[in-house]
Amino acid sequence: MDDRSRHLRQLVIDALEGGGRGHIGSSMSLVELLRVLYDDVLRVDPGRPDWSDRDRCILSKGHGCLTLYAVLADKGFFPIEELRRQCTPGAMLGGHPERAHIPGVEASTGSLGHGLSIGVGLALAARMKRRPSRVFVITGDGELDEGSNWEAAMSAAKHRLDNLYVLVDYNKLQSSGPVREVLDLEPLADKWRAFGWAVREVDGHDVGALRTSLSALPFAAGQPGILICHTVKGKGLDFAEHNPSWHHKAKIGPADVANMREALERA
Repeated sequence: MDDRSRHLRQLVIDALEGGGRGHIGSSMSLVELLRVLYDDVLRVDPGRPDWSDRDRCILSKGHGCLTLYAVLADKGFFPIEELRRQCTPGAMLGGHPERAHIPGVEASTGSLGHGLSIGVGLALAARMKRRPSRVFVITGDGELDEGSNWEAAMSAAKHRLDNLYVLVDYNKLQSSGPVREVLDLEPLADKWRAFGWAVREVDGHDVGALRTSLSALPFAAGQPGILICHTVKGKGLDFAEHNPSWHHKAKIGPADVANMREALERA
């Protein structure tokens, strides 16, 4: 793990420390995905968060919002001090992202399965208005149990939305257990190909591989694209990795915070 990935995870811990609660495992698996998007791919302007020609990034798995908050604060969309006020009375940042309340947030999410449908609408609107905007939707693997994703996937393929991209945070765990036991997604890549999407797969923590994959957009002319990112839930915290009990914690105390910071130093 390099210094930037470690730094962004430390910002996530700052938010956890301030709010005393949050989705830990779900946030840590997202770090490199959002890092590469905001560092290397997205056309956005923190000084003009509503710039009409910007790219849109929708965190459909809204419970992973602590990483989105960390990246947006790091990029200057809002003061970094807001992270430590997360989930406190009167704070800007809540347990799920809210559009029109947090600069840089494109959709209010957390009720799973809706981000891709919103993304299809935004991608269609960009085409109709002849804007260069691209739309990126980040979904969880457990979230793909929701049937609305597959309706949206069919619609995107029908309309040949090659300005629409999905990144799947495929960490193989959801809140109630392993994905393969709750509702197995495999063969995931073949499912998306059958729905008319151009499919790529990547190690979701390999920054170089993510940059390479996302530098070649669209994956195929006239097809929406999906990047299946193989990740580790709780990445960077050895005691939380692959551990569904760290999906969410309602009470995070000083000892927990100290353990997380020490684990990051070992990572």
